[in-house]
Amino acid sequence: MQLLELIEKTVNGTGYDLVDFERAERGLFRVYIDFLPEDLEKGHVTVEDCAKVSHQLSHVLTVENVSYERLEISSPGLERPLKKFADFVRFCGEVASIKLRLPMPDSNNRKTFEGVLLEPEGDTLRLEFEGKDGAAMLEFTLADVDKARLVPQVDFRSRKA
Repeated sequence: MQLLELIEKTVNGTGYDLVDFERAERGLFRVYIDFLPEDLEKGHVTVEDCAKVSHQLSHVLTVENVSYERLEISSPGLERPLKKFADFVRFCGEVASIKLRLPMPDSNNRKTFEGVLLEPEGDTLRLEFEGKDGAAMLEFTLADVDKARLVPQVDFRSRKA
């Protein structure tokens, strides 16, 4: 079993969704978790959630003889990365920043777009963005994506004085 599969199976088995993981310098192993789509009413990932996953994952990594010095479990934060097709589906209607691997010839050779994620059509992902002539649509596949993140939306006007 590959490392990604091992981590994803462990995180999912603990009741969370694996957002991303990375191996960093000095043996640091960093794992980002979120609630599964059906558990979104639980709110935000807490320290207790991270501790639960850390406890289980550290045992699995030891049993599987995966070398690491430190294990960090974290929420993905406000600028949550979008890695899987399911992430794009889950966050339809949200504002996202998409950086493509190659420029899009029909959009002035741009690679970076910011707009609202729309419902995919088959395997085609869609983003509505503001083009030079008004609203425009970007259609792309997951293979086209270099990086994608949610863009935090903060509304200070709704605060009560």
